[in-house]
Amino acid sequence: MNFSNRWVQLVAGITGMVAVANFQYSWTLFVLPLQERFGWQEVEIQRALFLFFVPAQTWLVPLEGYLAERFGPRKLLMSGGVLASLGWIINANTSSLPILYAAQVLAGCGSGIVYSISMGSALKWFPDRRGLAAGLTAAAFGAGAAATVRPVRWTILEHGYEQAFLWFGLGQGLVIILAALIVRFPRPDEVPAPTQSKILQSGRDYTPAEMLRAPGFWLVYFMMIMGALPGLLMLGYIAPMARNFGVADMPVTLLWITSAALPLAMEIDRVMGGLTRPVFGWISDHIGREIAIFLAFALEGVALFFLIQNAHDPILFVLMSGLAFFGWGAVFSLFPAVSGDMFGRKFATTNYSLLYTAKGAASLLIILCDELRTQMGSWVPVFIVMIAADGIAALLALLVLRPLRARLAKMEENKREM
Repeated sequence: MNFSNRWVQLVAGITGMVAVANFQYSWTLFVLPLQERFGWQEVEIQRALFLFFVPAQTWLVPLEGYLAERFGPRKLLMSGGVLASLGWIINANTSSLPILYAAQVLAGCGSGIVYSISMGSALKWFPDRRGLAAGLTAAAFGAGAAATVRPVRWTILEHGYEQAFLWFGLGQGLVIILAALIVRFPRPDEVPAPTQSKILQSGRDYTPAEMLRAPGFWLVYFMMIMGALPGLLMLGYIAPMARNFGVADMPVTLLWITSAALPLAMEIDRVMGGLTRPVFGWISDHIGREIAIFLAFALEGVALFFLIQNAHDPILFVLMSGLAFFGWGAVFSLFPAVSGDMFGRKFATTNYSLLYTAKGAASLLIILCDELRTQMGSWVPVFIVMIAADGIAALLALLVLRPLRARLAKMEENKREM
C-alpha cells in the first residue's frame, strides 16, 4: 500500500475518527446506569462530559497540534488512542465522582489528539478539496458512533455499564493505534495547489500568533461557539429529554422498521450528523462557506422549533432531532474549511486546533442551560436559547463574515499588485 497516496491518508484519519467517536457520542447511554448505581444526580454525571471531557478534548488541542506539526503525527496519535482507552477503563472501575471526572479528562485528551491530527491531516493533504476532505473526516466523528449505539446499549443492559466501558474502550483504542501506523503529514511537493474557484483563500500561511491577531478570527470563534451550543446540548441531553417528553420507549415505525424512539433517534442523529459534513463541505466548495453556514444553522433552528412544538410526538421527535443534527454537524466541516481558507495550509493543524477550542467554550454554557431548565421547570427556555444561537450564527455568516472576507481578499490582492 502506498502510504504517500493522499486518499490512503484520508482513510487512515477517518478510521481513527470513527474509533474515537463513541467517547463523546455514547456518553448519554451511561448517565442513567451511573445514576441508578451510585445515586449521583444527573447534573453531576453530565459534568463529566461538559466540564471535563469536552474542555480537555478541545482546549489542549492547540498544544497537541503544535507537537504534531513539530514532531510528526504518528506517535502522538498512538498516545491519543492509549489515553482515550485508559479513560474508559478507569470509568469501568470507578465508584467516585472525582475519579470519573479525572478519567474523562484522560479520555478527552486522547479524543482531542485524534480529532486534531485527523482533521489537520485532511486540511494539509487536500488544499484543492478542503471542504470535502474536512467533511468526510468530520463525518467519521459524527456518524462513527451510529453503528455502535445498539451494541453499547445492549452491552449495558445485558452485561452492565462496566463491561461496556471496558470492552469498547479497549477495542476503540486498538483501532486508533492501528490507524496511527499509517498517518503522516505531506511534504510540500506531495499536494496539489489550491484550484481557482469562487472560494476566497488567503495567499499566505498565517502562523498561530498572526492568526490570533488577524481580523476575523474572533468573529469566527464566536460564531462557532453559537453554532456548537445547540448540538452539544442535544447530544448530552437527548436521553433525559426523551424520557421527560414521555417518548423514550414509545414505538416508532420508519421504513417498515419498528423501534423505541430513543435508540432510533440516536442512530438517526449520528447518521445525519455525519452525513451532513461531507454534504455541506462539498456544497461549500461550490457556493461559498458563508452561504453554506447560513443554510446549515437556519435548518437546525427550524428543526428545533418544530421539535419543541411537537415534543410529545415520538415520530416528530425522531425526525426533527435528526434534521437538527443534519444542520449542526455541518459546523465541523465548514469551520475547518473556513480556517484553512483564511489562514493557509502550513499551520493548518495548529490553527484549526485553536479555533476548535470554541467547542470547549460552548460546553461550559451547557451547564448554564441545564440550570435554566431546572429553574424554569421546562425545556422551552432552553430551546429558545438554542434557536437564538443558531439565528445569531447564521446572520453573522452572511452579514459580517462574508463582507469581511471579501475586504481581506481585496487588501491581499492590492498588496500583491504593489
